[in-house]
Amino acid sequence: MKKTNVKELLASTNYDQEIKLMGWVRTKRTSKNVAFVALNDGSTINNIQLVFDATEFPEKELAKVTTGAAISVNGILKESVGAGQSSEITVKTLEVLGEADPDEYPLQPKRHSLEFLREIAHLRFRTNTFGAIFRIRHHMIFAIHNFFNDKGFFNIHTPIITASDAEGAGEMFRVSTLDPENPPRNEEGKIDYKKDFFGRETSLTVSGQLEAELGALALSNVYTFGPTFRAENSNTSRHLAEFWMIEPEMAFYDIHDNMDLAEEMLKYLIKYALDNCYDDLLFLEQRLENEEKNMPVEKRTDMKLIEKLHFVLDNDFVRISYTEAIDILRNSKPNKKKKFQYPVNDWGVDLQSEHERYLVEKHFQKPVILTDYPSEIKAFYMKQNEDGKTVRAMDVLFPQIGEIIGGSQREENLEKLRNRMKEMEIPEKEMFWYIDSRRFGSVPHSGYGLGFERLMLFITGMGNIRDVIPFPRTPQNAEF
Repeated sequence: MKKTNVKELLASTNYDQEIKLMGWVRTKRTSKNVAFVALNDGSTINNIQLVFDATEFPEKELAKVTTGAAISVNGILKESVGAGQSSEITVKTLEVLGEADPDEYPLQPKRHSLEFLREIAHLRFRTNTFGAIFRIRHHMIFAIHNFFNDKGFFNIHTPIITASDAEGAGEMFRVSTLDPENPPRNEEGKIDYKKDFFGRETSLTVSGQLEAELGALALSNVYTFGPTFRAENSNTSRHLAEFWMIEPEMAFYDIHDNMDLAEEMLKYLIKYALDNCYDDLLFLEQRLENEEKNMPVEKRTDMKLIEKLHFVLDNDFVRISYTEAIDILRNSKPNKKKKFQYPVNDWGVDLQSEHERYLVEKHFQKPVILTDYPSEIKAFYMKQNEDGKTVRAMDVLFPQIGEIIGGSQREENLEKLRNRMKEMEIPEKEMFWYIDSRRFGSVPHSGYGLGFERLMLFITGMGNIRDVIPFPRTPQNAEF
């Protein structure tokens, strides 16, 4: 008999039919001659109840049905008379596929801290919390590809190993096959990377943007969705050494087209989550409420999870310039009363998360897109405005998280790009291929980057970025 999954059975009203089901035991309780088992196979946040007549099964066999054990059962689907469940299964046959020692199995039916679950990341998939998170993660991956495919974009794979630093940050993981104990040296005594595998110094990429631009200047609309790496020695709740980025690049797009696409995409993804992951979102919302019960009122979130998602979905994004934002922040009550950790006084400062959240949550009470940032705090490839001091950058700001997307119109003018590269000491020789894209048929074009784990933080309401990726890579942590 072909097996059926839990999600299908809970939705079925085809009662009194024999079915086959496989999954992992969440809980077991006994009452006189009856044993009740909650079974889950990962297809849904919800468990299905198995009912065993203990007189029909050897006691030794039922004893193996413990929390964490994998079992296969055949039985009859019945309409449940119990509260909180629509269906249950009267079990006829049982096979224990994999036992779980009840004395050693670490995921007992009780609350576990997220810190503890990170220590057993190979098992945390089995918890309700992480089952919900990783089902949502799958749906968001699918929705991203679906969104761009429906709009006629082409997905391209940009290099993971690169010889360029797209962000100019310099915090990159080196890729080398040289002997670390005795690397070859040149006449100056420095490591001779000409003898390395690629004949030059290479690293793991921090962004696929620059290569994606090359694709856009032939295919018009492209996007990347791949892993990126930053060797930033940071242990904050918002930093990972390995994470995933979505980076669309569009030829013939100006900054306004760029903003339109970013807003449309974010609303599409949030609607997709609400339409396809509601049970998981509701569970995570209730989990967050329980977590915050013992917190001081000022540390609790202002909006419930699903309310926060509708806050983005149901509002038009406000679009203002960086200069306008600085004026608002400078004259705000928190700034005047010195409640900001980073006071806003002078034009040109880089905005912090507290400033971004004030604009979204307090001042406008809508998502915000900031544009026209000072050129000094932005990357070399951004389109320079005529005022000589700002660039056509854009940041999309969300509640509770601040910046979720960063992008810009790209500088297509060859002379301006070269001058900016010279100012920032970016060697033209190493970037000849990027400069060539401005020499041969350059056009106005734009793009942006969405950190996938940042999106997952927002959609799931989780507080630590390590909890929205299956196996987080952080300083001193690459265990699994």
